[in-house]
Amino acid sequence: MTRATARVPVGTSSRSTAPRTGSTRTTPRTTPRTTPRSTPRPELRLVPGGQTARTRRRAPRALRHPRAPFVLLVVAMLVGTTLGLLILNTAIAVGSVEATQLRADNAVRAQEVQRLEQQVVAGGTPAEIAAAAVAAGLVPAGPAAYLVIDPDGGSVLRGTPVPAEDPAASEDGD
Repeated sequence: MTRATARVPVGTSSRSTAPRTGSTRTTPRTTPRTTPRSTPRPELRLVPGGQTARTRRRAPRALRHPRAPFVLLVVAMLVGTTLGLLILNTAIAVGSVEATQLRADNAVRAQEVQRLEQQVVAGGTPAEIAAAAVAAGLVPAGPAAYLVIDPDGGSVLRGTPVPAEDPAASEDGD
C-alpha cells in the first residue's frame, strides 16, 4: 500500500484569501488550458512506506467494527424476547387446556345434578312414596291415637289405637 503526499512551498497556500470573481463553473472543461496557471501545481512524489505499513499492528477486531456490540445486543434482545414469548404462549396454552377440561367436568356435573333433580321431582309424589315404602316392606299404619299431657302432669289418650296389618297375612289372603 502506498501513499502520495503533496509538497507545497512554504510561502504559498492552496487556498487564496481573495474573493473569487466571475461565474462558477458547473461543467468540466473540455478544451485544454492555453494560458499558464497563476499558481504552479504542487509537486507530487511517492513516499516509501510499504514496509512500515505492513509491520504495523492491526487494531483488534472489536475496534475495527464498532457496531458489533450493538448488533450483538439487538440480536440477544430479539432472541430473549422470542424465548419469553414462547414460554408465555406455552403457559397460556397449558392454562387453556386446564380451563377446557374444567368446563367439560362442570358440564358433566351439571347434567348429573339435573338428572338427580328430576328423580327428586318424580319421586316426590305421594303415590311414588307409597310404592317405594311397600317395595321396602313397610306397611301402612292404621288410625292413629294421640296421648295428650295435661298441665298438671296427667295424660289423656284420644282415639283408639289399632295394630297394623301383618303383610304376610295380607299376601296370603289375596
